[in-house]
Amino acid sequence: MKPGKISLQEEVAILQKRTFNCLDLFSGGGGLTEGFFNAGFNMLAHVEKDENACLTLKTRNAYHWLKENNQLVEYEDYLKGLISRNELYSLVPKKVLENVLCYEMSYKNRKEVFNKIDEIIGNEKIDIIIGGPPCQAYSVIGRSRDANNMLNDKRKYLYKEYIKYIKQYEPTMYIFENVVGILSSTDEKGRLMIDKIKRAFNYIGYTFQYKKLNASNYGVLQDRERIIICGWKKEYNMNYPLFAENKCQEKLFDLFDDLPTLRANEEKKAYISTPNELIKKLKIRDESWNILTQHYARFTNENDLQIYKLCQKKFINNGERLCYQNLPKNLKTHNNQKDFQDRFKVLDGNGISHTMVAHIAKDGHHYIHPDISQTRSISVREAARIQSFPDDYFFESSRTAAFTQIGNAVPPVMAKCIAEGCLSELKTKHNNNFFKT
Repeated sequence: MKPGKISLQEEVAILQKRTFNCLDLFSGGGGLTEGFFNAGFNMLAHVEKDENACLTLKTRNAYHWLKENNQLVEYEDYLKGLISRNELYSLVPKKVLENVLCYEMSYKNRKEVFNKIDEIIGNEKIDIIIGGPPCQAYSVIGRSRDANNMLNDKRKYLYKEYIKYIKQYEPTMYIFENVVGILSSTDEKGRLMIDKIKRAFNYIGYTFQYKKLNASNYGVLQDRERIIICGWKKEYNMNYPLFAENKCQEKLFDLFDDLPTLRANEEKKAYISTPNELIKKLKIRDESWNILTQHYARFTNENDLQIYKLCQKKFINNGERLCYQNLPKNLKTHNNQKDFQDRFKVLDGNGISHTMVAHIAKDGHHYIHPDISQTRSISVREAARIQSFPDDYFFESSRTAAFTQIGNAVPPVMAKCIAEGCLSELKTKHNNNFFKT
């Protein structure tokens, strides 16, 4: 072997370690983002219109950079309130924060956002684009509440913007996440949206396959079904990724094990014990992390607290849900007593959570704590744990904003499974190309 020339085995090893680049669209509070980062993807840029979510992404970027550079104490100081957010941001290179682009995805901003992304990525190739356009317009519940069945909701057609980015940056593959309702959603002529979306991807030269996945099969203590659409350039010999299943046998009470009890309108900032095996397994918290944030319960009026208590007793003692129409007359405050009979719902402490949705930002009636000694709705931190966010993840800027970001997110633990499946396909594709040459 000539001096300086590496062996075939060494070249393959280098290839296996190659970092794959990701462009993150409709980023929200960063659930899908976190999963792909943890799987080893290089997150080149994020595009998100919500200012609060963008601040969360920047704070998370700051966390990752400080952790990688053994300066996590500064992040801890921020969580303790010892330094301001601006002071935290001043501790990291500007490029760490500037890859978060706070823009609405629309034709008005498209050229400007493209220019920003081009500045960030330079000569880098984007291997995968990920994201999920807002799901409200596709949601079955959202459509049922809208007099026009969401037909005129412009969010229903944001997939076209997603496709513009695919066409512009020509990634090897993409991941497009959304609610199950996207399969039955129609346009104004009654045509299925999923068929329109598929044709649009096919037209620009990409395949289109999807599967219905439940987060509970991928390490998340939540019954959360989602459609995961994946595709790649038609000329590549690739497959829909395999996502390794990992169903948790534990229960919600295990997930909340080290959190202190709360009353409504109360906050506590100290753990009551070290993390159990489930909490460590999900990487929610390890023994080195002792800063509890955002464990506060919202204010709840006395009338609703009485309803919560009735719901808890009925579910915990009899395993039955309390219908709104069966409430005592003096506790009923809604004129509509026919719809949304399950508007008050207790979490199953001995099982897994029902689906977490962004409506929790408006009220906590659908997420009543499973412990009868804690008559309240769940805290931000408990909601984050149900979605599998680690305790060192901080949501900016208010409780309402935090709940919204959490409810809209892809659970990071599930997202990592998706990312690892994509990574395997990308490596296989690049290995095949390498051996052809």
